[in-house]
Amino acid sequence: MADRRGTLENLGKLIQENGIHMTEWTKEMWQEFCTFYKGKKVLVTGHTGFKGSWLVRMLEEAGAAVTGYSLEPPTDPSLFYVAGLHNTMDSVIGDIRDLPHLMEVFERTQPELVFHLAAQPIVRDSYKDPVYTYETNVMGTVHVLECIRKNSCVKSFLNVTTDKVYENREWEYGYRECDPLDGFDPYSNSKSCSELVTHSYAKSFFSDGYTAVSTSRAGNVIGGGDFANDRIIPDCIRAATAGREIVVRNPYSTRPYQLVLEPLAIYMAIAMKQYEDLNFQGYYNVGPDDRDCVTTGNLVDIFCRAWGNGMTWADRYDGGPHEANFLKLDCSKIKHVFGWRPRYGVEEAVAKTVEWSKAYLDGQEMLQVMDRQIMEFFE
Repeated sequence: MADRRGTLENLGKLIQENGIHMTEWTKEMWQEFCTFYKGKKVLVTGHTGFKGSWLVRMLEEAGAAVTGYSLEPPTDPSLFYVAGLHNTMDSVIGDIRDLPHLMEVFERTQPELVFHLAAQPIVRDSYKDPVYTYETNVMGTVHVLECIRKNSCVKSFLNVTTDKVYENREWEYGYRECDPLDGFDPYSNSKSCSELVTHSYAKSFFSDGYTAVSTSRAGNVIGGGDFANDRIIPDCIRAATAGREIVVRNPYSTRPYQLVLEPLAIYMAIAMKQYEDLNFQGYYNVGPDDRDCVTTGNLVDIFCRAWGNGMTWADRYDGGPHEANFLKLDCSKIKHVFGWRPRYGVEEAVAKTVEWSKAYLDGQEMLQVMDRQIMEFFE
């Protein structure tokens, strides 16, 4: 297995030195996914959410037998039901805080790989209900890890957290995996706690080398099918659909934005590689290149150009609760270990989001649109 890791690191060096386009990585990785995941039993928590729905479809396309455990979708409409994913997989509706129910699902399905995405993901909602946020994001992680501890079928576990886990000092350079974890608001802090819980379980219960454990800290993702409140691109789409001016509450905050398929591809790679070789387990930042860390105002400008129809926006700062003004990640580690580079820049990511949204408004078959965008990403 060490040779396989060496191959990945050599690919990373070739990309750095020779400027190989990322289609080389995505093409090769998709071939590996289809070989590795075919017939594998995979459990995804949070499968009814935006990221979870896209991940489920990517795993299905790669041949995996997918079970999901999640609450009903948090929005109506939702990508999960719009695309008909409830008809393509083993979908279990349940609360991550319900340990006995979750344990029953593990015992019934005997998953080999687990992706933990279930969370209360909205910063502003965490101020409204911090208890629920901590129960879901911290104890939910404990429950998943406890199920893994008591079911020896699991060989690979990935906890998906966020770039907001770091103690954010608003400085101009990216946070590295070794920087302190201490999110400010209840959402960010609860995800910091989720990381620490994962670290403790890895050291306390999974040090025998059988189950590989990793966490992945991704930046802001955008893409088709995100209908959430208090997220800038869904807000833009709602305004464009209604023919209204876009209201932007904090146009000067800087965030790393990437298409949702970017981190999901590397999640699948981490889970696969650590299944085969424990040396790949660890803690990884996943984010766009520096050029795609843009202000909210710049992002909305990109959206207006992509949507057309004379879309405009207005600065309407609302004095809401504290949110980070400047945040980006240093992704050197994952680039070195996996040879990974972002496939799309922020303008392409917005264009893909607009493409999906207009197809939805036109009444197209959205599962086919998802499949097409997945295949285009890996071409």
